[in-house]
Amino acid sequence: MGHTGRALTTLESYSANPASQVTLHRPVDYLTQALDSLANPSQVVAQRGKEAGQALGNDPKEAIGETAHRVLTLVDQLPDSLIIGLPIGGIRLIDYLPSRVMELTIHTLDLAAALELRIQPPPPALTVTLRLLADLATETTQGGDVALALAGRQPLPEGFNLLG
Repeated sequence: MGHTGRALTTLESYSANPASQVTLHRPVDYLTQALDSLANPSQVVAQRGKEAGQALGNDPKEAIGETAHRVLTLVDQLPDSLIIGLPIGGIRLIDYLPSRVMELTIHTLDLAAALELRIQPPPPALTVTLRLLADLATETTQGGDVALALAGRQPLPEGFNLLG
């Protein structure tokens, strides 16, 4: 739940910090820079998620609902061209949003798996997620492995992970 909430709250906090110029031009540029800037992505991300989960308090479902409403209202009011100031550079809102959709989709699937539920994300969210992951695979030279695995030609290597 913590990671799901962070997908929203990071958008809220970063949009309050406009940047003067775009240094990250595509959604995948944000992902590759963010992953490269973390010393140990899996440990850092796990710790952030734990802290965010604790911050949700005793009623995480209610907290996430309130956060989602607040952030969606905010996004509706912001121009797509707003340059958001991230710790790793500036990116237009419209180019940052796919990373938030991907996070929400992946972490919702994580929650469903933890609860032993089988869900199918909404097709638009899944499309954004898969496109961004495909772009990341291509940028990190793992695109061939992913393409062959998706085509049923070979399994992915043990422990394969595009996100670190």
